[in-house]
Amino acid sequence: MSEPTAPGATAAPPIADPPSPSGNSPQQSGLQRMLSGPAGRNLGLVVALLLIVVVGAITAGQDFANLSNALTILRQASIIGVISIGMTLVIIAGGIDLSVGSVMGLASVAATLAAVQDLVDQTHWVFMILIALAVGLAAGLINGIVIAYGNVVAFMATLAMLVAARGLAEILAERRTLIVEDRGFINALNEDILGVDILIWIFAVVAVGGWVLLNRTTFGRRTVAIGGNREAARLAGIDVKRHTMWLYAIAGLTAGIAAVMILGRTTAGTSTHGLFYELDVIAAVVVGGTLLVGGRGTITGTVFGVLIFATLTNVFVQNNLSSSVQNVAKGVIIVIAVLLQQRFAKPTGGRTA
Repeated sequence: MSEPTAPGATAAPPIADPPSPSGNSPQQSGLQRMLSGPAGRNLGLVVALLLIVVVGAITAGQDFANLSNALTILRQASIIGVISIGMTLVIIAGGIDLSVGSVMGLASVAATLAAVQDLVDQTHWVFMILIALAVGLAAGLINGIVIAYGNVVAFMATLAMLVAARGLAEILAERRTLIVEDRGFINALNEDILGVDILIWIFAVVAVGGWVLLNRTTFGRRTVAIGGNREAARLAGIDVKRHTMWLYAIAGLTAGIAAVMILGRTTAGTSTHGLFYELDVIAAVVVGGTLLVGGRGTITGTVFGVLIFATLTNVFVQNNLSSSVQNVAKGVIIVIAVLLQQRFAKPTGGRTA
């Protein structure tokens, strides 16, 4: 029973239900909430990938739609995919790393220098892997220190590293291709485990590790917080500078891992390894749903972004289309992805998956 109203008084308007923390109104159905969150964005990527697969199966037939070609696509996606995991973390935190391709080339050269290979002959080929990882990690740390403690804009700092790392790689290699001579290393990086190329397994392990780091650790929550609001994260007690430094170190480490992978595939180190890879990596991360302004992103989405571009490239190759057409198609996809981000993104959501 409603309470009586005093004469001459007007009844207070009903109080509207407050919006939910995720930005969705309480009247939204569970399906609507799901589609507006990470699951919905990833579902869109799955649909896009399936459409490309269908087009490939129709246009290329059996040459495309077979297990061998599927493994080829995964193998081709693996190197870009590994670097994309590190890039995802950096972009979620509101940064960017333009140097990953050059760092990968530098790491491949450093690991195949004559002095390193002589040491490998006396010890074990694992030493070659350690050198590549160390070079990638060191380059990433330099980026992180310059950006976090030198207060240099990430774009400029990593652009400088892009140029410097590529130049140093050319100096060390004397503009030559350095052949990997250790057969144990080559055999190990060309092994199949359960019928699947080891490069694919490496990509899977790095992707799972990145997912756990982003979604199941304090480090991941702090990464999202920094990307969502850097000043608020600092006031909340997060050491933003140190965290930023380690994010770029991780990006450099993934570039080092990718250098090991490409050494196994090509059996050679050269300063041209990784040329323009940073563009493909950033494109895959953006198409995967990570906001360029930071605060939101998913490892799962990045994996699908990598697979979308790798599958699209394979479809073009199977249909004998030129690389120019491929580049136009990639450009269109990137533009569409950015436009969709601007239309539907909620920067304050900070959600990951």
